[in-house]
Amino acid sequence: MKTLTTTALALIAALGAAGPGLAEIRLGASLSATGPASFLGDPEAKTLEMMVEALNAAGGIDGEPVELVLYDDGGDPNKALTFATRLVEDNEVVAIIGGSTTGTTMSILSVAEDNEIPFVSLAGAVNIIDPVRPFVFKTPHTDRMACEKIFTDMAARGIEKIGMISGTDGFGASMQAQCKDVVGQFGLEIVADETYGPKDADMTPQLTKIRGTEGVQAVLNPGFGQGPAIVTRNYHQLGIDLPFYQSHGVASDAFIELAGADAAEGLRLPGTALLIAGQLAEDDPQRAVVQAYKAEFEAAHGMEVSTFGGYAHDAFALVIDAISRAGGTDPAAIRDALEATSGLVGTTGTYSFSADDHLGLDLSAFRLLEIRDGGWVPVD
Repeated sequence: MKTLTTTALALIAALGAAGPGLAEIRLGASLSATGPASFLGDPEAKTLEMMVEALNAAGGIDGEPVELVLYDDGGDPNKALTFATRLVEDNEVVAIIGGSTTGTTMSILSVAEDNEIPFVSLAGAVNIIDPVRPFVFKTPHTDRMACEKIFTDMAARGIEKIGMISGTDGFGASMQAQCKDVVGQFGLEIVADETYGPKDADMTPQLTKIRGTEGVQAVLNPGFGQGPAIVTRNYHQLGIDLPFYQSHGVASDAFIELAGADAAEGLRLPGTALLIAGQLAEDDPQRAVVQAYKAEFEAAHGMEVSTFGGYAHDAFALVIDAISRAGGTDPAAIRDALEATSGLVGTTGTYSFSADDHLGLDLSAFRLLEIRDGGWVPVD
């Protein structure tokens, strides 16, 4: 690959202004490239490798190539902990990108904080950055924000009582808790609350209970992985005729394929501009970045771009931008530069961090999307 996304190209131009003589630039990553969360980690790994290759082909940073040290933790928090320790102690990386899941992220962030190495997570749970930890940042919207985006739409549709069926994985449990915490702010009431395990293959009993609960007007399924696809198929098989919402944890074309277009028809979820790249307005500030990344990734790998690869794109852009502004590879200086990031346009939104905000996105960065005829369309 000889090209870069619009964001990365802009960063390369800025790198010429950085001080000369940077030390060796070694970035670390621990991703779930295989295993049950590979639908997250595989596009993330492909994205990082693609962007590092392109950056080095364009001259690196002040002539210094960037080395990516990438480990596959398979979604195992214990492996992620081992690899994070290895990245710091053996590989001596200046920053870490990764944590495809909330579980692996929590393992990595403990190492990053203890060793004062900047870490940009690719997972969704709000407790990754709340409370704020000095060296920990993240690129996806939080599960709490997903609840708020969904509940805003439900309230606008006149919905008052809802049922929830949540995964018991780290992300599903976290989003369930966050939704319960904010639901009252939107005049909504959860009148049915069911769960399922990561290995469950049939959720019809839980959905039947929800359907039989008096007053239910809509259903929300916090979760990620195969579980939400099974829930979606079961929902369709039971003929439940109520508005159905999923989380941004399944915001990808792969989810539609897994659940089935017929079963997923009409389903709504909060997602990113990347899923509607061809439908963005000419003056949309994310249009150029999103379309460039989509074109480059799909040309390189012959597969559809995903929201999750976009999280890695944004993390890489943030770290490279911070290194350029830090003028060196001191981890503390890179951390300070990350925290000072302002107005960096990514595929997920426009990032502006501060000492009190290590996500840097507001609710406007979320796009409410609906599945129609096997594809994504914007609702708002």
